[in-house]
Amino acid sequence: MTRVTDLKTHVLAAPLAEPFAFSQGWVHQRTAMLVEITTDDGLTGWGECVNHGLQPPQVAQAMVEHALKPLVIGRSIFDREVLWEAMYNHTRPYGQQGVALFGIAAIDVALWDLAGKALGQPVHRLMGGAFRGRIRPYATGFYRRQDGVYPDEVVEEALRHQSNGYRAMKIKTGFGIEADIRDMRAVREAVGDDIALMMDANCAYSVPAARRILMELEETRVHLFEEPLSPENRHGYRELKGLSTTWIAAGENEYTRFGYRDWISDGALDVIQPDIGAAGGLTECRRIASLAQAWHVPVMPHVWGTGIGLAAAVQLIATLAPQPLSLTPDDPMLEYDQSAHPFRQELIGGEFGLDAEGLVAVPEGPGLGIEIDRSVIDRYRIA
Repeated sequence: MTRVTDLKTHVLAAPLAEPFAFSQGWVHQRTAMLVEITTDDGLTGWGECVNHGLQPPQVAQAMVEHALKPLVIGRSIFDREVLWEAMYNHTRPYGQQGVALFGIAAIDVALWDLAGKALGQPVHRLMGGAFRGRIRPYATGFYRRQDGVYPDEVVEEALRHQSNGYRAMKIKTGFGIEADIRDMRAVREAVGDDIALMMDANCAYSVPAARRILMELEETRVHLFEEPLSPENRHGYRELKGLSTTWIAAGENEYTRFGYRDWISDGALDVIQPDIGAAGGLTECRRIASLAQAWHVPVMPHVWGTGIGLAAAVQLIATLAPQPLSLTPDDPMLEYDQSAHPFRQELIGGEFGLDAEGLVAVPEGPGLGIEIDRSVIDRYRIA
């Protein structure tokens, strides 16, 4: 039986040549907290947790090293469900959300990667198979620069993504009601009607402010409005849902099936967005997806991190059943971060490219289907 013999954490950081802003602050560096698990038969599995722009990566590292690692050493890599429950129960008095779930998520992804490598199968096949072999990505980015001119720069970026093959994109908003309305209208005029446009305010607004934005942008045909409100304001989300043709989405700041239970059963959102590296890993996101399916709520994971997190999202999205099944289903899309990141793709030896139809292929290699370049870890590791 393939057992865990060691678990290492790697904290990486790289300063940005030019910091960028979203509605909650300025991002000066890109960071990562990776988990590397090795087994008694020489296999290595990789996972990572989400590292938000303002998050110190060392907090998740401390959780893994001091609370979770002892629970995993010596255990079978195929005991994923048992280990997940053990880690969650062990950290319940001081966890349940936040950094405890970040650590659990990173370990869980690494265990799935190991299981796939041990069996010579991609993760999506271990999960029961893929509903799709290619996934539609959407470009996310559009952060603010200190000396940026807007909406000019937003339009320029949108046209660049369009020329690179993206048929969907998500614009950062939350910079003021009038600025957001101006930017979204300018982008729609520039890219035409065939591009799916989304906006993400990162919890910047109150209900009346978000309502005004939705009403003013009705003719702009915004596909989805992500996190207009803070995650504590679930009833506010219920007020916004159904006000316009724009779907209301959130979830990157929610954790586990227990956290998502009321969001889903209350009908607060049109789309839920668990982050694999935050909500509890692939094991828990499968449970969240099953819960959502019971209520016919689409799942479209939030993705922010290195190529490891991106690969995990691709594997999960491949397995998500359309809501509902049909001849031409509305399939979940892949969030593909296009903002500055010195080692996002370099870590996995190259990027997930778009094909001629603007789609990303689901890897068929074992585990997550990627290879890690250790020289990149050495170059960006911090003590």
